[in-house]
Amino acid sequence: MRLSEMKMKFSAALVSVMFSIVIAIGTLTGGVAPARGEPFPTYGTGPIQVRIYTDYFCPPCRAMEPAIEPLLRKLIDRGIITLTLVDTPFSKYSPLYARYFLYAQNRRDSFEHALTVRNTLFEAAANRHFTTKERIEEVFKGKRILWQAFDPQPIFDRYNALIKEDHVDATPSCVIMRSVRKEKFVGGPDIVKALKGLQP
Repeated sequence: MRLSEMKMKFSAALVSVMFSIVIAIGTLTGGVAPARGEPFPTYGTGPIQVRIYTDYFCPPCRAMEPAIEPLLRKLIDRGIITLTLVDTPFSKYSPLYARYFLYAQNRRDSFEHALTVRNTLFEAAANRHFTTKERIEEVFKGKRILWQAFDPQPIFDRYNALIKEDHVDATPSCVIMRSVRKEKFVGGPDIVKALKGLQP
């Protein structure tokens, strides 16, 4: 088995374990309701599939966000892409942040709201002091972001499946699928360039 394959298997296992730990913590602390339609973060109806993999504690992901937001808006508005945002928990507290992103989308599932919540969580992660659910809820209240807890395990399972399918072992990553053609881009500059290339 090659070293790269071993690293990929370890990364996939680590992602699964981290998501499972956060689900267990959420269950033990209460307040988790059954999912209502599972607000899976997919937006747009275009023929080109785009998956963006980010981690809230990844500085290059945070730096890339302002550059990709207007591109993604245009591509979705023009019916060019179907976008899926995949929170990738490579950092200790990222699964907790991923859970609260989904909680917020459970109250208002729209692309613009997703961008607002992502930016809020990126800012909180940069602060490094917001590492408990209480602190994240304080940030949400300050930004007037409503949330509704539910069991996100089915969504986390889908995240895990996509991470394995696309062989994601670094963030930020972007996978673009056109018909049978599939390409992966890693790093902000290459992702921005790839998204620009999708514009007519």
